[in-house]
Amino acid sequence: MKIFVAGATGAIGRLLLPKLVQAGHEVVGMTHAAERGELIRAFGAKAVVADAYDRDGVRAAVADVRPDVVIHQLTSLGEWNLEENARIRIEGTRHLVYAARAAGVKRMIAQSIAWAYEPGEVPATEDVPLDLGATSPRKRTIDGVAALENAVAEMPHSVILRYGMLYGPGTWYEAGGTVAESVRNRELPATDGVRSFLHVEDAANAALLALDWPDGPVNVADDEPAAGTEWLPIYAEVLKAPAPEYQPGRQAWERGASNAKARNAYGWKPLFPTWRSGFAQAIGN
Repeated sequence: MKIFVAGATGAIGRLLLPKLVQAGHEVVGMTHAAERGELIRAFGAKAVVADAYDRDGVRAAVADVRPDVVIHQLTSLGEWNLEENARIRIEGTRHLVYAARAAGVKRMIAQSIAWAYEPGEVPATEDVPLDLGATSPRKRTIDGVAALENAVAEMPHSVILRYGMLYGPGTWYEAGGTVAESVRNRELPATDGVRSFLHVEDAANAALLALDWPDGPVNVADDEPAAGTEWLPIYAEVLKAPAPEYQPGRQAWERGASNAKARNAYGWKPLFPTWRSGFAQAIGN
């Protein structure tokens, strides 16, 4: 197939492009920075320069390629900027869907998140509603996720990948990332809140496999949702950082996500089934 990847040089995109090429697809990667075109071409793909916030530019880029599938991996992970992430989910997604529909594209695969569900006591499955009643500061994130998923659902066919918390190269959890620095400075307490993790390699593999998955949302996370009291001390140890302080309690929405649908129904198997070993392998200590 001819596949258009938006966010081609991001943490997931740069792992996804060579997988798509090796699978025999014709791949075009979109980036907003012309200097990153060389990286895209090094992966065996073609490069196109367009800014996700430029509706006409994105439409022209997609129209010129006329792909069979658009894969949406647009993110803003360079810094801890929740507002910018919400903006790219809202505006970037709307422009990409507009461009895809105008070009007659039938299928889109899009990146979402697995921690946008309503509060609960157990890991959420895909039939749990999004937390649309969330209040600030979480509200902006949920608004962005809801806008993204609603827009993508306008496509004739779409798969929404609700990724767990990403770790590995190019993420906030890499050795020099924002979260790692907070842990080194003992600014991040270990709480009872539960989260689900996902290595970026597994995220990229899921996007490749999703070319053949049924329409709808699917949680893509590792096998072990865990409280901060479990995962954070191990992460700190891998970083050779001080042990975190314990802060009792959790936010009601910190429940993690079940990957049963991806594993049992779709046959997805993570290369990094648990953060327990994944952190050490990702950080490389």
